[in-house]
Formats: sequence, C-alpha cells, structure tokens
Amino acid sequence: MVISRLKKVLTGQNEAMNRRDLVKAVGYIENYWSKLERHHNEDDGTLVGLPYPYIVPASDLKAVFQFEEQYYWDSYFTALGLTDKKYQVLVEGMLENLLFMFRRFGLVPNASRMYFTGRSQPPVLTSFIFHVYDTYGKSDQWLEQKIAVARDEYETVWMNQAHPKWHNVHKGLSRYYDINVLHDLAEAESGWDMTPRFERKCLDFLPIDLNSLLYKYEIDFARADEILGDIKSAKKWYRRAEGRKQVINELMWGKIRGFYFDYNFQRNLLGDNWSLAGYFAMWAKLASPEQAKKMVENLSKFEKKGGLTTTAKPLIDTSVLFGSLKAQWAYPNGWAPLHYFVVEGLLNYGYADDAKRIATEWVKTNLDWFNRHGVFLEKYNVVNTKKPPVEGVYPSQTGFGWTNAIFVKFVNDFDMLDEAV
Repeated sequence: MVISRLKKVLTGQNEAMNRRDLVKAVGYIENYWSKLERHHNEDDGTLVGLPYPYIVPASDLKAVFQFEEQYYWDSYFTALGLTDKKYQVLVEGMLENLLFMFRRFGLVPNASRMYFTGRSQPPVLTSFIFHVYDTYGKSDQWLEQKIAVARDEYETVWMNQAHPKWHNVHKGLSRYYDINVLHDLAEAESGWDMTPRFERKCLDFLPIDLNSLLYKYEIDFARADEILGDIKSAKKWYRRAEGRKQVINELMWGKIRGFYFDYNFQRNLLGDNWSLAGYFAMWAKLASPEQAKKMVENLSKFEKKGGLTTTAKPLIDTSVLFGSLKAQWAYPNGWAPLHYFVVEGLLNYGYADDAKRIATEWVKTNLDWFNRHGVFLEKYNVVNTKKPPVEGVYPSQTGFGWTNAIFVKFVNDFDMLDEAV
C-alpha cells in the first residue's frame, strides 16, 4: 500500500534496528523471567494458594505495590513468549492454576486474590488451551479434559443471565460484569481499567472485544469436537458462532465508518469511541474480507511513530466528561496485548506488510526505551516515545510480563534478529 509505505518513511520506522541491542534486550528478558516467578501453594491472607508456580506481571522492590498474584489474561500473553521447551512445565502449570481457580470459585477470577473473585477478565481460556495443545503436542484426552472446563466457564459465567454472573443480557450477546453491580468494577473486568470506551457506564455496553472472544470460544469448541470425533456437536457450535456473528454485525458494525464499535444496549446506540477493541473481530476471524479491508484503511486513526494508540485521539478531554479517574487504556498509550491482537488479526486476512510494520514499530519503541532506561514498561506513550506513558488509577509499572512476552514473540515471528544490522 502506497499510504503504508509513505507512513513508514515519515515515521522513521524503516530504519533497521541494531542487532546487538536486540540480542541484549532478548537476553535481558530471558534472565528476567526468574524474577517474575512465584509459587504460593497455600492461602495467605487475601492471596489465593495455587498448585503450580506462575509468572506475576512485574517485580520492582521500589514500586508502590508488589505483585504476588497470577492474573487471568496476563497469563495467556505471557505464555505466548514462553514457547521454548524448557518453559513447558511453567506454562502448563499456569494454565492448570486458572482451571483450579475456576473449579474453586466458579469463575476464573481477575487474579488470585480473594477480593478479585467477584469478577473475571477477558476470556482467553480456549486460546490458552489450544496454545498449549498445539505448541507442546498434548494428547486428545488432555484436550478433552481441559476444554470441558472452558465449556463450563462459557456457559456458567459468560452466558449467565442472573446475578452474580449476569453477563448475557441482549440478543445473546454479553457484557462485562462484577458481583457489586458497579460500572467501574465491570470496567475492571474488561481489563481496560480505565478507558473512555464505556463512558463510565460499562454495564450498559456490549463490548466488541468480549463478544469476539466468545465467538472464538465457540469456534474453538467446534474445533475440539472435530478433533474428538463429535461432528454433530461441532456443527452445533458452528451454528452458535454464526448466530453470534450475525448479531455482532447487526449491532456493532458501523457501515458508514467501516469499523466495529461497542454497543450501548440500554440506549440502543452504537458507540462513538474508536478503539483497538474493534480489531478483535479480525483476530477472531468473524469480520468479512470487505470489512477487514475497511478496518485496515482505518489503521491511520491509531498508528503513530511508536505503534498503535489504544483509542483514537479525542476531540476533547474525555476525563472532563467521564469523571476524575485517569484513563490509561486510551490515547496516547499503547499496550502489548492490543498490539498482539491487531497484528494477528492483520495476518489472518493477509495483510502481512501492515502486520510486520506495526510489530516493528512496537518493538522499536520497547527497544529504544530499554536502551535509554534499562527496563521494559507495562505500556508506552506511542505518540511521543521519549515521554513516559500516561498513568492510570495506579502508577505505571516496569517489568513487565506481557510486554516482555509480546516483544520476544514479535522478534521471533518476524525474524527481526536476522534483519537487524
């Protein structure tokens, strides 16, 4: 694409990275995993005891607070960067911990703290299960056992229509929720705490990312059934997925704008906030080729020198509209997991050049900060990469589990070490 090539030149991301710098950063990450590993096998105050060791998001003795708990969706992204055979026991153990918590609490909590058991996080359990199945060549019997837990999670949590897990609310689609029935805590379940996406009324919205994730669940259940030889059940799941896709396109696709948005089911209105959540539809492969083309054309709303902003630049200061809580999941910040979803979505539809360009921009932003400061961050300012990210309701963290993992994944997937000079 001419526009893509021009943007590449203007942003300066066409400059090759230094191979020695990349090798140093990858080596730093490799050595850092041991600092993030924890094992608490018994309950300790609010900390939930887990049977296997796990990776926490960050470990900095100078930080305002310390992580000791395992997080739900963080664990999946971390696993994506731990594909070496030597990490198999650790990665499988982290998955087992999530399954253990579901069996104990009736949901996979936000994290392994007692005070997080009233809500979950974006559901990635089937993706985690298939990542382990495909990466380590697990048996079909293993798959059958693990996917059964994910089916229970899908039905009893995300498709539940009553308090305290009242997620499924409108035309078969689901929202984020919390046992306290508070908008801000439901927003915390989204993982995007905080964001202008939901206008501080998260309970009123059907999120495009959540329902794309649940579409992926249904496709994964069908795949599992096909592997296990239950073709009748597989067809049932494909029908459910197709039904969800139809409703998503009916409610969440903005035909004029050519993009997916969250939907306010209380007001019967399509949302106004442009966010990277829309690209979850491409990651889940529910968008048509024509829709994907329009979404790729809209990348310019998010793409900056350092990667992708979480939301498009607002016309006015949204903090004035939506209260005093700072929105860290918003412009000008960029986040590793969202870059992963967008890049994978682009690859799903054949936009390999765009995927590689964005992955390279993101890796270079991470690498430049590491070269200057010797650390990786939980998020970055991708508009002005020399400035720190905008803080949210808690101080910015160094570390950082999912940043490290996606950095390594992009470096490997796009052969960046081979192309560096």
